Amino acid sequence: MSRVGRVGRVERTTKETSVVVELNLDGTGKVDVSTGVGFYDHMLDQLGRHGLFDLTVKTDGDLHIDSHHTIEDTALAIGAAFKQALGDKVGIYRFGNCTVPLDESLAQVTVDLSGRPYLVHTEPENMAPMIGEYDTTMTRHILESFVAQAQIALHVHVPYGRNAHHIVECQFKALARALRYACEHDPRAAGILPSTKGAL
Repeated sequence: MSRVGRVGRVERTTKETSVVVELNLDGTGKVDVSTGVGFYDHMLDQLGRHGLFDLTVKTDGDLHIDSHHTIEDTALAIGAAFKQALGDKVGIYRFGNCTVPLDESLAQVTVDLSGRPYLVHTEPENMAPMIGEYDTTMTRHILESFVAQAQIALHVHVPYGRNAHHIVECQFKALARALRYACEHDPRAAGILPSTKGAL
């Protein structure tokens, strides 16, 4: 059973997709995700479980064309829900980082809940182009879309890896943990906004 906490809910409807996202940053890792793209569902499951976020995603997209719109619009909605759930950011750590291995692959993720969207992303070239119905070039676009709506700075680096499944999955696991650490409340900073500017 999830705890009541910082919650965001976003509904996004276009001619291409219909997306509903509910996100609780102070959850227990309960995930209920359905996008119609199996591997993407698997990655969003990693995001919720390893971030200890309660995450519900229901996406109905134009998969008869391809998975692009479904994946992109879902990432935009998750980013918007994350920003909403984060609230005023008072008392949080703000920064988080995590390095996660997955067999032969390694992902290094650093996040700043800065209010300014910026992405740096590197991963091995010449990966397998598809994992099931998932286009592996979409990983960067997912992160771009999430960052744009969440308004965070995100650096993701995969220095090595061979298996495309492992390369993508370790990124989502490391992202989940880095976000979890950045979102958590710092007991030494109660009531304090972690910025010398006075705004985030």
